[in-house]
Amino acid sequence: MSSTPAPAARPRPASIFSPVIDFLLVGGLSLIVLVPLLLSGVDDLAFIGIAALAWAQILINMSHFMASYRIVYRDKGMILRHKWATLGVPVLLVLYILLAIEQARTGPPILVGILVAVSSGYLAWHYTGQVWGMMASYSYLDGVRFEPDERKLVRASLQVLLAWHVVWAAHIWYSQTNLTEPAWLGQLYATTPAFGLVALVLGALGMARLRRRTGRLPPGRAIVAWAAIFVWYAALYRWGLAGLFLVQLAHALQYLEFPARVELNRATHRGVGKAAAHMAIYAGVLVLVSFIVTQFVPGPAMSSLATFVDGERRSVVPVLILTFINIHHYFTDGVIWKISNPEVRKELFAHIEPAAPAASAAPVKAPKRSRIKR
Repeated sequence: MSSTPAPAARPRPASIFSPVIDFLLVGGLSLIVLVPLLLSGVDDLAFIGIAALAWAQILINMSHFMASYRIVYRDKGMILRHKWATLGVPVLLVLYILLAIEQARTGPPILVGILVAVSSGYLAWHYTGQVWGMMASYSYLDGVRFEPDERKLVRASLQVLLAWHVVWAAHIWYSQTNLTEPAWLGQLYATTPAFGLVALVLGALGMARLRRRTGRLPPGRAIVAWAAIFVWYAALYRWGLAGLFLVQLAHALQYLEFPARVELNRATHRGVGKAAAHMAIYAGVLVLVSFIVTQFVPGPAMSSLATFVDGERRSVVPVLILTFINIHHYFTDGVIWKISNPEVRKELFAHIEPAAPAASAAPVKAPKRSRIKR
């Protein structure tokens, strides 16, 4: 009696944790939540509990800051290897903040406004750069490589969105002040649909060219990351600063999976007995530190610093400290998430790297200058 051999099991797609978790965190969850809200026509997010969002900020957003610090400040060698990001930028920012506080004593907080404007620009760079990093990382896992012309088109689509983000930030800033918004800025902001259309066409062209060359699109997780940022910016356009609250949470979720994977790979490499227990401790420490930072910044630490200022200056202190955290975060992530760096790839993809050649018949090269953060 002959037996028919069972068909070979289809290999599981390479992933950071699993295809489903990757999909949800890279943007799928934000699409599931935000798209119905946008289609509902709701113009006010007041029905969302502020307390719940505040706790989400503590648990998720601040944790994504702390996770990056865990990587960049993990040992002396890492600190010295990236002295500009770990030491230089913090020192310069502290000096600038002290100068801004002093300048605000006698007049309008001009230096504070400049730092906030810089932070807004970096935030736009940060969002779009991270999305490209996600696309590059998941394409790498799937054995897909963007050629230079394809990469330029996709990144150009994100750069158009970056420009819109800057215009949006300027528009929001004027709306929060007593100043009159320049007519040209209002006219530019009114062209928001054009920004989105141009970005959509450029990105679609880049991916269409990749498909024409390879016979396949980028993996679904890469496409979801690209689609999600359009939905994020639609949320900013619809709900303003309230939308930013939700978008920042989606951005933090998109990021957190990667440092968690690095932590798990390191624990496995060191032969930590129970990886699950180690990761539970890791997550608990991140949340605890995030909670403490949130309690003291803004909190007693800000209050003590504010004793050096008068009532008008007191309000700028929280803004300056939180802006410090944001700007410094951009610099640290800029040096630790370049997947063109073999060391970064080794740590991030250690759980699948031995099987990477099987992902594609052709050797897979890391995308040039790609990074999870930019």
